[in-house]
Amino acid sequence: MHELADRKIIHVDMDAFYASVEQHDNPEFRGKPIAVGGGSDRGVVAAASYEARKYGVRSAMPSVTAKRLCPDLVFVKHRFDRYREVSGQIREIFQDYTDLVEPLSLDEAYLDVTENKYNFPSATIIAYEIRRRIYEVTGITASAGISVNKFIAKIASDYNKPNGQKTIVPEEIVDFLEELDIRKFYGIGKVTAEKMYQHGIFTGKDLKRKSLEFLVEYFGKSGSHYYEIVRGIHKSPVKADRIRKSLGAERTFSENISSEVFMKERLVQIAEEIEKRIAKSDVAGKTITLKIKYRDFKTQTRSKTMPYYIRDKETILSTAIDLLEQESFRESVRLLGITLSNLNTSKIEEEEEDDIVEVQLGFSF
Repeated sequence: MHELADRKIIHVDMDAFYASVEQHDNPEFRGKPIAVGGGSDRGVVAAASYEARKYGVRSAMPSVTAKRLCPDLVFVKHRFDRYREVSGQIREIFQDYTDLVEPLSLDEAYLDVTENKYNFPSATIIAYEIRRRIYEVTGITASAGISVNKFIAKIASDYNKPNGQKTIVPEEIVDFLEELDIRKFYGIGKVTAEKMYQHGIFTGKDLKRKSLEFLVEYFGKSGSHYYEIVRGIHKSPVKADRIRKSLGAERTFSENISSEVFMKERLVQIAEEIEKRIAKSDVAGKTITLKIKYRDFKTQTRSKTMPYYIRDKETILSTAIDLLEQESFRESVRLLGITLSNLNTSKIEEEEEDDIVEVQLGFSF
């Protein structure tokens, strides 16, 4: 078994996947700004083509905002069965090269090609071949990042989008991460980035200057993670069978709801959907989280953890209602969701005992 420091990891990310499938299947959409999702005043953009992104249209954006940014935007109803079909074709291509494939979603995955089925010495060539075959089979393009671990490969895949790839070889890792804008570090969101700015952290080099003690003091458990990733240390292996960490469902309403009675009726429907998904996945969980999105798009979550595993609709629903009743509502609600987490599929990941040195092993990429 190869050492974690010696790995060759590829992160493949499809380019504007849902929108690209629609443009491929419907020639009249090609070259036009399109958004997959609901075009109504209550709708939300699920995906945007690159033509639409030039206007600032992004996924999860309210449709009203998207149309204001791009008046010629064409809304297309989603077809998840078709996206799953194309995703399956892509997975088959991945499996031709390695069994170590860790899907993150329908449109992206990690591949460990250190030991691959063709015995190719170059992960860069493998990534190119995979992207070429994806286009031949599906007609849509993919981008890729290649490096020694998942964290760096994920960052690299964003660099030459769309339809490109970037390899970060071991001897380039330290300089690459030092020059990187802190906002481009995968896992550092807007809120964390703002907090880092307050402490004078704007680049990887700034982050690297901070001690482990400092980062843990100001960023909690995540501090040790930041301390390691800026040094190119990320030990998580590519897992062929990803462990589900949560399961949930949510509903956006056609009209804002102010009545708790109506909210509880919607929670019944959501709990029924979760029960179906639980039965299909054969899981149970301890933590129930209620998600509430208000009319101004502000989001609040309320959680409760049980001392035992649950999977029945009645317990999930009654707990969600208890969370709903914790405090009164000052604003009307546009979305409710329930998530079951802390599942019985969770496993403790064993960390490698050997530290990965700052400048990682040099070998052909």
